[in-house]
Amino acid sequence: MSSMQKALETQLKNIQAKTGKTLEQLAAIVQASGLAKHSEIRDMLKRELGLGHGDANTLVHTILHSDGESAAKASGAGEDEVLDAIYAGPKATLRPIHDKLMKAIRAFGDFEIAPKKGYVSLRRSKQFAMIGPATKTQVELGLNMKGVPATGRLVELPPGGMCQYKVRLGGEIEVDSEVIQWVRTAYDRAG
Repeated sequence: MSSMQKALETQLKNIQAKTGKTLEQLAAIVQASGLAKHSEIRDMLKRELGLGHGDANTLVHTILHSDGESAAKASGAGEDEVLDAIYAGPKATLRPIHDKLMKAIRAFGDFEIAPKKGYVSLRRSKQFAMIGPATKTQVELGLNMKGVPATGRLVELPPGGMCQYKVRLGGEIEVDSEVIQWVRTAYDRAG
């Protein structure tokens, strides 16, 4: 079992302890609510059960099997098939940028790749990066690493988003030592 799976199991046990309800009972509450949208269910769980945003979000993904990884497993798609879908059509030329980034990141050590609809999330004990096509000509690398000075390339994002910084990459040559160091910083801080 990976460290991410252990962390998820621990989080789900803690949610059950906080609410005094089993996962089956929590799933029944979601079903009885009649809500269908992820955000509506999450907000209902926060309001009705007093869960924090992260716990409510994880619970919705677990109950609905709606995270990208579960969706990929349910469809039988592997990582390559997921990436083929993300980098399809005019975005296919961006795949080498993604692959070069991933080759460098894999050298850091263990982490989880969670495919989403239009990008992949990279996580250790928490998300440290997101990679996906931003446009037909650029890959966006989102990074979580508070307190790093922004530069012309490393753009600080407003608080409350999925990432604190982003870098746009238009070619493999732009995946240089500076970018890899930023990703390494995010990776190390997510440990």
